[in-house]
Amino acid sequence: QVQLVESGGGLVQSGGSLRLSCVASGNIFWGNVMGWYRQAPGKERELVATMTSTKSTNYADSVKGRFTISRINANITVYLQMNSLKPEDTAVYYCNFAALSRDYWGQGTQVTVSS
Repeated sequence: QVQLVESGGGLVQSGGSLRLSCVASGNIFWGNVMGWYRQAPGKERELVATMTSTKSTNYADSVKGRFTISRINANITVYLQMNSLKPEDTAVYYCNFAALSRDYWGQGTQVTVSS
C-alpha cells in the first residue's frame, strides 16, 4: 500500500500562482511515476503532469508553459508549481502514484481560480 498526502490548494485570482505538494509513504517501489490529475465539476478526471523516478515529464497541452512538476526522490515528494492560473484551471487536484501496474490516489485538494 501507498499513502499520499496532498497540500497547497486554495483560492487565487486569475493570473496568480499556487504550489501543490504531495508526500508518499508506504511500499514505495523504484521505477514509479508520480503526478497530478484534476477533475472539474461535471467533467472526467484528466492528466495534468507526471514525472517518472528518472525525472522524465509529461504535461497536458493546456498547462504547458504555466505549470511545472518536480519531485524529490529522497523523500518521495512531488510538487506542482502552477503559474498564470486561469478560471478553467479550477478543479480538484489529485496526486497519483503509479508502480507495478497499480495506481494510488490522494484525497484531492481544491484549487479555485476567480476571474
